[in-house]
Amino acid sequence: MLDIHRIRNETESVKSGLVNVGSDPSVIDNVLVLDGDRRETQKEGDRLRAELNAASRNIGKEKDPDRRKELIDAVSKVKQAIKDNDARVPRLEKELRDLMLSIPNIPLEEVTVGSGEEANSVASEHGDKPSFDFEPKPHWELMSDLGIIDFERGQKVSGSRFYFLRGEGARLQRALIAWMLDVHTDEHGYEELYAPCMVRAECLVGTGNLPKFGEHLYRDIEEDFWFIPTGEVPVTNFYRDEILDWKVLPLRHVTYTPCFRREKMSHGKDTRGIKRGHQFDKVELVQFVHPDRGRDALDELTGHARKLLEMLGLAHRVVNICTGDLSFVSAIKFDLEAWSPGCEEWLEVSSCSLFQDFQARRAKIRFKDENGKNRFVHTLNGSGLALPRVVISIVESYQRADGSITVPGVLQPYMGGLEVITRRD
Repeated sequence: MLDIHRIRNETESVKSGLVNVGSDPSVIDNVLVLDGDRRETQKEGDRLRAELNAASRNIGKEKDPDRRKELIDAVSKVKQAIKDNDARVPRLEKELRDLMLSIPNIPLEEVTVGSGEEANSVASEHGDKPSFDFEPKPHWELMSDLGIIDFERGQKVSGSRFYFLRGEGARLQRALIAWMLDVHTDEHGYEELYAPCMVRAECLVGTGNLPKFGEHLYRDIEEDFWFIPTGEVPVTNFYRDEILDWKVLPLRHVTYTPCFRREKMSHGKDTRGIKRGHQFDKVELVQFVHPDRGRDALDELTGHARKLLEMLGLAHRVVNICTGDLSFVSAIKFDLEAWSPGCEEWLEVSSCSLFQDFQARRAKIRFKDENGKNRFVHTLNGSGLALPRVVISIVESYQRADGSITVPGVLQPYMGGLEVITRRD
């Protein structure tokens, strides 16, 4: 949520920022009207209470019965006016909050202005794309031939975009999760959390997934639990409604969770393989930092995620996301993409974002600064990393002519020393 003071004092720059992210700037005019009405209503309430207090004092002083009755009648009218005025305040506040929740974050000035993903730019590339003396296969062929995935039974059990990982396929995924958690906790200084996978609606409001994107989420209607689209949701809300001490910042957390999303936006796209699914696994990084550290923390977090790709020996690149392709909550974002030689495409395996105080305002996460003033923290998050697409890149990059797959060296200890995945008998 944007700061209302920023909207009042920097109206034109906020409108310009909304234009850059493809949002209608006229919403700001509506916000200012509602904000003005709310403030005037509150002032009117203060004026009426002052009038009531003065009139009440005069009743006690008045000796004339007729005049006293007039004053009592006037006080009754003021009390009713106060009651009517007070009833307007929460309605205006709710209308204003609902409108504010619909407004996306404003991008930082350094973000390239562009209307969509075609304006994104590659900031850097790392590692060499693998070369083969044979025609590389896509992961769905490789994994099916090796017997480490079963699409047919996944569809039988749950429907399209579901699958079973079997044997070394399941173990590879488990190894990746354990290894990534170990790197982030042991080398990068994150505290691991085991987080709930179902949350209350207000938690999704806090991270910006609701109310705007509810159609992409799964929900248990009976108890109003929502299945998380990412571990960012429960971890960000870990400090919901709290005031932290500035000395504990920065706070860095890592979590592994299954994630659940409706793939409405990708209907008919990437139907083969495991690139898109309604359920997938991720290791997620979340940071809570002092506002002065937000931008530097983003570079740090992005580096933590990118380090894993280096250690896995995967060709990858960092992409600067333009204004028109930013997420609803991001002020700036970098995507990490790994090369998949079988599919012959770059796959997004992490989006690293700085939200500034946008989420913290929605979730009411504050800290008491060095001067004793309560301020909103800045939040960041990024995948470290998203499992399905990392698995794709590993399987396709490390495939061999006979259809087997070499296990990356860093994962072999987590695979019981297994060096090569061969066909299941």
